[in-house]
Amino acid sequence: MKTLIVDDDFASRLLLQTVLSKYGECHIAADGREAVEAFRAAQEHGPAYDLICMDIMMPRMDGQAAVRKIREMEAARGTHSSAAAKILMTTALDDMKTVFASFKDLCDAYVVKPVDANLLLEHLRSFKLIQ
Repeated sequence: MKTLIVDDDFASRLLLQTVLSKYGECHIAADGREAVEAFRAAQEHGPAYDLICMDIMMPRMDGQAAVRKIREMEAARGTHSSAAAKILMTTALDDMKTVFASFKDLCDAYVVKPVDANLLLEHLRSFKLIQ
């Protein structure tokens, strides 16, 4: 499993990397712009990301804008939803408006920080990324 962890908070990135590195390669981005560029590079040079853990509140480009851009890039390449990256929002925001907006932008799951490792792994199992 190839994962992109996107968060401007070092401790959050470290936690996710510690949990997810047991299951494969992990790359890090500190904001939405870096995430979009990392995603573009993976699309062009392969292999693509299987999982993207995306924070929402970040400088330069927020997570929701980054998700919209990533989904646009997948659509432009003709990537069908079954082959698309699984996007898991990992954020401190837990209001319904933000949750609904995230799913509208086509995220696959939403986890409120602090991220519970067991819940994270349950999502990965539901995505069929791990057993």
